[in-house]
Amino acid sequence: MLLPTFPRLILAAGLLLSAAPATLAQTTTAPNRFVTDSLDSYIQRGMRKWQVPGLAIVVVKDGKVVVQKGYGVREMGKPAPVDANTLFMIASNTKLFTGTALAKLDGEKKINLDEKVTKYLPDFRLYDSLASQQVTVRDLMSHHFGFKTFQGDFTFFKSNLERKEIVRRMRLMKPGGQFRRDYGYSNSGFVAAGEVIPAATGGTSWENYVRQNLLQPLNMTSTDVSSAGFGQRPNIAHAYSNTFGPLAEVPFDNWDNMAPAASIVSNVTDLSNWLRFQLDSGRYQGKQVMPWAALRKTRDANTVISSRKSAIYPMHFVTYGLGVEAADYNGKQIFWHTGGASGQVSNVCFVPEAGLGIAVLTNNDNQSFFELLRYQLLDSYLGVPYVDRSAQGLKRKQLAEATKTDPTKELAARVSKKNKPALPLKAYVGEYENKLFGRISISQKGKQLLVTLPNHPGLTATLDYMDGQEFRATYSDLVFGVMPAKFEMDGNNVKTVELRVNDYVEYDPYVFSKL
Repeated sequence: MLLPTFPRLILAAGLLLSAAPATLAQTTTAPNRFVTDSLDSYIQRGMRKWQVPGLAIVVVKDGKVVVQKGYGVREMGKPAPVDANTLFMIASNTKLFTGTALAKLDGEKKINLDEKVTKYLPDFRLYDSLASQQVTVRDLMSHHFGFKTFQGDFTFFKSNLERKEIVRRMRLMKPGGQFRRDYGYSNSGFVAAGEVIPAATGGTSWENYVRQNLLQPLNMTSTDVSSAGFGQRPNIAHAYSNTFGPLAEVPFDNWDNMAPAASIVSNVTDLSNWLRFQLDSGRYQGKQVMPWAALRKTRDANTVISSRKSAIYPMHFVTYGLGVEAADYNGKQIFWHTGGASGQVSNVCFVPEAGLGIAVLTNNDNQSFFELLRYQLLDSYLGVPYVDRSAQGLKRKQLAEATKTDPTKELAARVSKKNKPALPLKAYVGEYENKLFGRISISQKGKQLLVTLPNHPGLTATLDYMDGQEFRATYSDLVFGVMPAKFEMDGNNVKTVELRVNDYVEYDPYVFSKL
């Protein structure tokens, strides 16, 4: 689900892009010295510094794989190593597969990216009636709704809500900004985009369309569009996080209800084929898998994320297309996206002008090394003077941590005071409802309260009293976090409870009214 980078909005016609497909360079280039002399030691050092148990990487240059290997272990405490075939969840790197599928349908005149969504999904609605009348298929994948970033994801993520219900509930999400002006990264928009595929193809599911039109032609035989049952597959990377304490294993996500946004699992062997397809203008092994005119539409700028010079990298602009970001980097145009599942983060990047492709897969979700390694490789191939990007990023992280307190420890300190609530715990017991999220139940469990979330099977939150009307909420799935829960009273009666989750899931709190 990972936020790709920063965003804002403006439409662009893409007129500066080449009208003809680029031909993959066939010339033999000199070996890259950083790759041949320093890459292994750089990665091993970075993994230690950033506490990354396992990492896999592929580098493609001029049509050839120059690096394709794994580092570290699949599971902490066990010797099995990560290799080039180890599967990771690539999460939001799924989005470009969805965007590519819809661009292909557009090229075949089966859809029109600029047609109203209601042509394909007649019941589609947004909170604002004017936006509902204007929203296009392109808007669905360009983060144009005016939502806040990740808005709605606490409702949808790891829930039992089906895709049609997710799309239906988008009309209940009141935007904080304006349609096509204010940016907010939207996973639900890609869920809706995936629903356009069966509507336009006479019933072919998103899964089958991606398999038949992308994975099979690109010989991505180990890649799967479903994350369900990931833990039972052979040669998988386990998932880890140290967001709320020491590095610990976290449960695997099941993204299938939000599949077009985040469900694909893959390895660097298969992603090397995806990179070659991207670098060779839609060709793979000499065959035109997808017309260049259609593939190019995934890269056209639909949203301006930034138009200011970076203080750190040789970049001046960042835009968003159909599931991929674009920027300048020391005079070359680069394309990339990140992906974040619980305990796993990844980066896929390609630079057609340089014949360069990079994919980095890792299994700790609370680190920046997966991106810094990509920048280091871009520096080495695109002529940027050497700066240790990992050390630079680690210094920024340490400075940030030195100036802030640990909120988890602060909550624990408040619980440890063993204050007693003004009301008996039974006063908080009952059913609560949020219009978007649905119902939750609060029951008493000894000296604690227990929150049950029926739309999220197996997910609970234990509430420990702190002070005032605030409790500490500890979710049974660590990814949702350890957060404050605040009750609002009407005299001696409980009126509402406000629940928060880890920013990784959603930034804003939800208010539930007692029934």
